[in-house]
Amino acid sequence: MRVLVLAVMAIVLSGTAARAADPRYPDWPCTQAKVPEISLAAVWAGPPLDEVQSKWKDDAKISALVAKLSARKTPLDEAEKLVKEFLAASASDKTANAKLLFAGLFDTLNAQRSQVINGLERVSRKQREAADKIREETLALQALQGVTPRDDAKIEALSNELIWKTRIFEDRHKVVRFVCEVPTTIDQRLFALGRVIQQEME
Repeated sequence: MRVLVLAVMAIVLSGTAARAADPRYPDWPCTQAKVPEISLAAVWAGPPLDEVQSKWKDDAKISALVAKLSARKTPLDEAEKLVKEFLAASASDKTANAKLLFAGLFDTLNAQRSQVINGLERVSRKQREAADKIREETLALQALQGVTPRDDAKIEALSNELIWKTRIFEDRHKVVRFVCEVPTTIDQRLFALGRVIQQEME
């Protein structure tokens, strides 16, 4: 009975995860709307970046700074301080360096978001497959329990397997809920750093 309860819980959870918030993205498991990539206009009101969008990689100092600022392990307040220090030391090149820096952040953080989103959708597909398997094995267990004479060894083996699969399913479900917050966190970081860069340019 314990196995059956766990299996039903898994199926209910999978049903919740499978109902996409947006029918255009059936594999999207989060309650937040899926935004495939950040729009430049939503995070940057500074001068056009057209002429520098791919040039930031050619500057070793800016590339290294972009890597540090983009890393989630770098606290946002520390990242903002590093931006201010870098631009304060840029003197006459401040505007050019500011544009290169933001172009690098925009490219890098958008790529990070895409990786997270793709990963979430992969896990969502696996969860659906796992839920289907749990459902099948629950039915098989019920059938075994109704057979006379009972094969207790087989019932126990299938019960243990179901418990294990259900536990994995539930653990993945918890991880997905946590990871669903990551794209929003990346958006907030890019917006905050873009604002600091623009303020330092004024």
